[in-house]
Amino acid sequence: MIPNTMKAMVLTGHGDVDKLEYQDVPVPAPGAGQVLVQVTATAKNNTDRKAREGLYPTKKGEMTSFQMGGKPTLVFPRIQGADIAGRVVAVGDGVDESRVGERGLLDFNIYANDRRDINLTPDYYGHGADGGYAEYVALPADQFHHIPNAELADAEVASMGMCSYQTAMHMLTSANIKAGERVLVTGASGGVGTALIQLCRIMGAIPYALSKQDKAAALLELGAEAVLDRSDMDSFVDRVKAETGGKPIDAVMDLVGGEMTDVFIDTMIFDMNARSTYPRLSIAGASGGNISEILWTRIYLYQVQIFGVSHGTREEAEQLMAWIRGGQLKPVLHGAFRLSELHRAEEYFVNRGSNYLGKIVIVPDSQWEEHGQPWSLESA
Repeated sequence: MIPNTMKAMVLTGHGDVDKLEYQDVPVPAPGAGQVLVQVTATAKNNTDRKAREGLYPTKKGEMTSFQMGGKPTLVFPRIQGADIAGRVVAVGDGVDESRVGERGLLDFNIYANDRRDINLTPDYYGHGADGGYAEYVALPADQFHHIPNAELADAEVASMGMCSYQTAMHMLTSANIKAGERVLVTGASGGVGTALIQLCRIMGAIPYALSKQDKAAALLELGAEAVLDRSDMDSFVDRVKAETGGKPIDAVMDLVGGEMTDVFIDTMIFDMNARSTYPRLSIAGASGGNISEILWTRIYLYQVQIFGVSHGTREEAEQLMAWIRGGQLKPVLHGAFRLSELHRAEEYFVNRGSNYLGKIVIVPDSQWEEHGQPWSLESA
């Protein structure tokens, strides 16, 4: 039986975690072409916090949520949560009823078009439409992809959500990464960073991770060629040379920004005679600062190509889903919190310690015993 009301964490306005209110709200009905999903786990992403706090400025002094289509799509009240795993419990018109009972993972994008190979006005579930911080959610049937892998728990499926993995893939495809190329991955211990390391190996590229050394063993096991200590940026280029045998980095996947970006560029241009491709910098984050001071002469004289990346394409999402089903991509699940404890999860995420690697998932309280308890961070 599908109830009439459900528990949800509702964002009531821009601000701190007090704007997230645990409420009883109506269960949505699936529209034409949609499925109703009973949520079992939703991965937490930094974009939830940044959208809530209005930290997506495109002009100095601006406070805004993520909006690239010309007008705000984050309206209140809103249920956040983009990377949704769960079970289909009902279908809308035009959707085969055989899908009821299917376990799946959402392609989180709200696409402005059908099959174009670019996505210039990206939006996503949990921002422009309600997401997974609830017990039920209505989603497009063709974007809720069947993940039957019995060896993967629902929390693990959610941890491989497209907000991180598709961003990582689009960073690599935008920079046209090829097999054998050396790729520096900054912010390597987070969701996008761990996805980048795995995807580099699938593509045949060689990932070099920037992280703290207490995470080195886990990142090496995940596929990093070497782990460079981010707590010591002195003589960084020399340390890169030592790991690469004196060869420059071919491309940087930058999730950090700030003053480090200029140093990352140094790793690509110290020996242009050793290069056979343009230096490439893909940027999909600014955790180290939103302003970087770089000499433009360094960019155009060294012919550095810069790619800004937010969201990818349907084709990339479908390829990632195929790799998940085929076992080429592995979950990096750090732990779980109950939905009612989302305030604590937000605090834990912001202040995450040295043992943090991968993703946190949020599990509805009604699903906790089966889908959350084995990975509980409640005592953390």
